[in-house]
Order: sequence, then structure tokens, then C-alpha cells
Amino acid sequence: VQLQASGGGLVQAGDSLRLSCAASGRALSNYNMGWFRQAPGKDREFVAAITWRGRNTFYPDSMKGRFTISRDNAKNTMYLQMISLKPADTAVYYCAADPAHFSRYDYEYNYWGQGTQVTVSS
Repeated sequence: VQLQASGGGLVQAGDSLRLSCAASGRALSNYNMGWFRQAPGKDREFVAAITWRGRNTFYPDSMKGRFTISRDNAKNTMYLQMISLKPADTAVYYCAADPAHFSRYDYEYNYWGQGTQVTVSS
């Protein structure tokens, strides 16, 4: 499966943004999915995960309430809705997929998109 993340951009603090991750090559419904982000000079950070049907989601405590992961398997697309954005959310956001793991650990995902830049100005 090939993943293409999109929807990033330059926004102001307090704004909202929705990222998309489109899959090609194989049906997205075969995979559990995740979002990660990486800020300059920092390690990659787990943002959210969703099971293949979308019945279960998982967020680190720091992301709960502001970030919502969802998917539309009919459109072969996963989403990350972000609200009340802060400058600390500035990072490259990556989507990832794995047929077996529903995980917060990036090494458990076999397939990755190229990333989309989100920049939040104060």
C-alpha cells in the first residue's frame, strides 16, 4: 500500500486543520492506521491510532480532546482533525499503516506516507 498525506499548511494559534491520508495500491480497510509527528530536532511522536474498521481509537493523553482520528474505508482515506492548534503542534505529520498492529510505537508500522508540514504561528 502507498500512503499520501496532505492537508498541512501555515495556520495561526487557535485554528483548526484536517489532515488526510489517502491510500493506493491496496484497500485501506486491510490496515490499522496511525498518525505520528516530528518536530525539528525532536523524536517522532505518536499522535493517534485507529483500528481497521474504525471501531477503536487511541491517543496519548497530551492529544486527547484536541485531535480526532477517523477513517472512511469507502474513500480509502484516513483523517486527523486538529482543533485549537498551538505553536507546539508545529511538525511534519506522517500517516502510517500496518496489517497487524494497533500501536503507539512507530517501529510497529510497516508502511509510511511522506509527511505533510503543519506550522502554527503564535
